[in-house]
Amino acid sequence: MTDLRLWIPESRLYTYPDVMVVAIPLVYAENRRDTITNPLIIAEVLSNSTESYYRGKKIEYYRSMSSFQEYILIDQYRNHVEQFSKTEEGKWLLSEFSNLEDNLYLSSVESGISLQDIYEEVEFEE
Repeated sequence: MTDLRLWIPESRLYTYPDVMVVAIPLVYAENRRDTITNPLIIAEVLSNSTESYYRGKKIEYYRSMSSFQEYILIDQYRNHVEQFSKTEEGKWLLSEFSNLEDNLYLSSVESGISLQDIYEEVEFEE
């Protein structure tokens, strides 16, 4: 599904994450079929203009949602992915990956993806 919007009630914010994995059944905001409120995983691609916002206020907004379990930040300038995972105790753990052979395990959906797959066909500027 494309153009699926996320509503974050606590911050009263609508946003369009780069990638979302949502829980089933979908929970729609205000009975709108284009806006959900129950993401499990959100991934964002970092740029120079968005990095500080994604690492600061935006993750704070996302963490206010009870369904939210994993936050993935993908660097577009080098092979580097950061994964923030929510523990059963409600704490957030950071894992970092920089090797293309590394595998990112997404525990909330019991699946994984390699950095090789994430960066397939990406050519970095020298």
